[in-house]
Amino acid sequence: MYSCSLKRFPSFFNSSRKRNYCREVPESILNVLKNSAVGDEVNIKGWVKSLRKQKENVFIDLNDGSTGQKLQVIIPQNLFPKNVSPGASISASGLLKSSPKGQIELNANEIKIYGECVIADGYPFSPKKWYAPEYIRQYLHLRPRINRFASLMRTRSTATFVIHEYLQSEGYINVHTPILTSNDCEGAGEIFRVIPESKDLLKSMVKEGESIDEAFFNTKTFLTVSGQLHLEAAAHGLNKVYSFGPTFRAENSRSRLHLAEFYMLEAEVAFLEDMQKLLSVIENLLKNVTKLMLDRCENDINSCQEEKPDFNWLNKNFPILTYDESVNILKDNQPVFSEGYKPEEGISKEHELFLVKHCGNVPVFIINWPKNIKPFYMRECQDDRTKVQAVDLLVPGIGEIVGGSLRETDCEKIRDSLTHNNSQLDWYFDLRKYGGVPTGGYGLGFERYLLFITGLKNIKDVIPFPRWPHNCNM
Repeated sequence: MYSCSLKRFPSFFNSSRKRNYCREVPESILNVLKNSAVGDEVNIKGWVKSLRKQKENVFIDLNDGSTGQKLQVIIPQNLFPKNVSPGASISASGLLKSSPKGQIELNANEIKIYGECVIADGYPFSPKKWYAPEYIRQYLHLRPRINRFASLMRTRSTATFVIHEYLQSEGYINVHTPILTSNDCEGAGEIFRVIPESKDLLKSMVKEGESIDEAFFNTKTFLTVSGQLHLEAAAHGLNKVYSFGPTFRAENSRSRLHLAEFYMLEAEVAFLEDMQKLLSVIENLLKNVTKLMLDRCENDINSCQEEKPDFNWLNKNFPILTYDESVNILKDNQPVFSEGYKPEEGISKEHELFLVKHCGNVPVFIINWPKNIKPFYMRECQDDRTKVQAVDLLVPGIGEIVGGSLRETDCEKIRDSLTHNNSQLDWYFDLRKYGGVPTGGYGLGFERYLLFITGLKNIKDVIPFPRWPHNCNM
């Protein structure tokens, strides 16, 4: 039985094309469990999770990655290939029947082996055995075979799609911002420099008095730390825009919340000049995307949990604290912290988590941050020039998950705030000179969001192939 939906493509598919197209759609366990019926003849391809032999039959738990559920395959002993073991990839053909418990199972009459898996040869995972995330992380190439990680990958895929779907429904236009850039958007110097590997190429391109770092692009070039500046340019013509892609930070941290390569959802809105409106935009995004996630993949979310998240915050308003109010709360609770609290050192992760608990363990906005600890593009507060109209959203168990601000429109104030050479930002000042408008936006750390909704503890476990200092395997 094959399933396909052609309603959206009536002009493309004639009857012969429809028949050919449907034959090419592979059967999946997800499709079988949703749409097939007892008596249907199917062919399923997947990996053996476990098997048990009885006197007359062999029972195989088969999974193909399309769902967290397994399909039980039953085959007579005399038809069972002897070299099938847990971890092997196989194809099973036969009729669907109902088990005594009313579940769909496959009574197979043929099994074909695609790839054997000899556990004794060094396969690191045994069936039905639990492994710690730290152990599994040593085998990134085999990690998708682990049930919990497979659930996470399906959750991540759904989250990616849902975010695009939600923003498109809100009138945002997706913009592919560059990975290679001449700008250090955050100004912190935590950037990776990019130059060609070929020494011969560099020698042929470098000019007298020119640095090798500038030979290829005629300027120093980096992996992006943020697409925000480019989104500002796009918003000055498209109004509501967003990007969703990889960003890079050369930060020497191996903490459970940091990666050298991670994904960011960033959005920018033109004609936005009210902080409360920006907070509403962020709160609505987080709530609506999470509700869609729970509606579409709650089983996978539950399957990859280390600790069950509390989603009561979905029905509550997010509290708002100013930075100064946060500082006063932390001062009043100094004995709680491992090293006390020193206002001049800012707000640490421990302080962030305390503020969340102080506000009822729901996400909390911290606004109006000191100008000297935030990037140059953030707008000054009208009533206090030492502060900028910036926001961090802190969530339970994670701390900061979103950072945003209203953007400064005064070119002179921007120049005064720059701590580095601004020759590469002439175009940024042009945005303000030629039809400039107030804009505001935010960046959501995608992996941190996944940690938040799944209850997983380490950010290295919510991305397929994590990169962190001293580790770039594969």
